[in-house]
Amino acid sequence: MNMLLAGETFAAITSVAAGGDVLTSATSTNGATAFNAALAIEGISVTQIGGERCAAEFPYDLDALARYQAVVISDVGALTLLVTPDARAGRVGVNRLEVLKAYVENGGGLMLAGGYMGFQGMFGTARFHDTPVEDVLPVRCLPFCDGLEVPQGLQASILQSSHPIFAGVEMPLPPILGMNKLDFRSDGSSRLLAICHHRGTDWPLLAVRNHGRGRTVAWATDIGPHWLSQDFLGWPFYGQLMANMVRWLAGNDEVALSSPPGPE
Repeated sequence: MNMLLAGETFAAITSVAAGGDVLTSATSTNGATAFNAALAIEGISVTQIGGERCAAEFPYDLDALARYQAVVISDVGALTLLVTPDARAGRVGVNRLEVLKAYVENGGGLMLAGGYMGFQGMFGTARFHDTPVEDVLPVRCLPFCDGLEVPQGLQASILQSSHPIFAGVEMPLPPILGMNKLDFRSDGSSRLLAICHHRGTDWPLLAVRNHGRGRTVAWATDIGPHWLSQDFLGWPFYGQLMANMVRWLAGNDEVALSSPPGPE
């Protein structure tokens, strides 16, 4: 199967002052390296459009999105998708968040993953609150900074271990180092599969929803570092869990079961 991943690339510009001289360097990082490799092992083909390319290259219509059984938006904000080259030039054009909503309602699968630029975002700059994407999610975004850093680690509590997303996955999940605080849509339309408890509150970690003819997943932490700990990324069931989410989005409840590597 084919899926589209939007985001997860980052550029860093560093300036170093040495006396009166300033040296500037730039580096780029792909935060989805482990995710892409794990899904390839699971037989899922990932097309990635990095965050710096999303404004120009993310699909503009349903026909373009129909090539993919699932779409994952990770660490790229709503404005990047809204402000197309046409919009930046002052021309009326397409609202791609409306296109994503229609994609789900017409049978597509959409996952919004967490991170500094996930949901509402660490500094409130991801801005998926009060958008068409939020309309179809199993959660509501908080209208302010929602990032939660927990360097000592958060432990997930699984509420519905029989859900297909957990098929073949041994518990417990390894610790995560942060997440986005979200409001579960408790109107009967959605299912809450996992939570993390922090400072007296149970925050949704994983929730799912059937909406229209399609499906959505809210995964409130990263798909890679840094909120996914090295323990999580090295966990034998990391790829199985990520692949199960994508397969469920695509409408496949009979997820493939793979065995983790064991001793020779």
